[in-house]
Amino acid sequence: MRKLKNSELERLAVKEFKRAKKTPLIVILDNIRSLNNIGSVFRTSDAFLIEKIYLCGITAKPPHKDIHKTALGATDSVEWEHVEDTFKLVKKLQAEGILIASIEQAENSVQLQKFTPSKNKKLAVIFGNEVKGVQQKVVSISDYCIEIPQYGTKHSLNISVSCGVVLWELFNKMQVEF
Repeated sequence: MRKLKNSELERLAVKEFKRAKKTPLIVILDNIRSLNNIGSVFRTSDAFLIEKIYLCGITAKPPHKDIHKTALGATDSVEWEHVEDTFKLVKKLQAEGILIASIEQAENSVQLQKFTPSKNKKLAVIFGNEVKGVQQKVVSISDYCIEIPQYGTKHSLNISVSCGVVLWELFNKMQVEF
């Protein structure tokens, strides 16, 4: 085996990415503190052709050197928008027919591996603050609560890790043909 060079990976240019068919997934970041986490979410969203990222509340927005450090240019490819109020955004998206899933440990949550996304509806997934998680008022109005199963001693995963796990699983389940 030989590692491939970047030039051999046949990745899309930014202009091609913007024109490409997207996975019908939206990412919502609810009050994320870490700029490195934000950058990582952009990079993961680029990898799986995510439609859009909403940066809500205190979540920092590009351009910022600490976001860029982990995003590696994905802030140029993935569409994003800053919205002050996560709750109002969720209500607006629901009115547009988009299903909302909070990624959270909650009563009646669905384990990620058992969650089946709707074939005909767009899905927005919400990742919450590193300490407090997704705001309770947002969890309360979500259509779903999806939980990543964990079997060790810790109670949570880093938000960027959670995002990678969830987007990869949903990307595979949505089976979008590219």
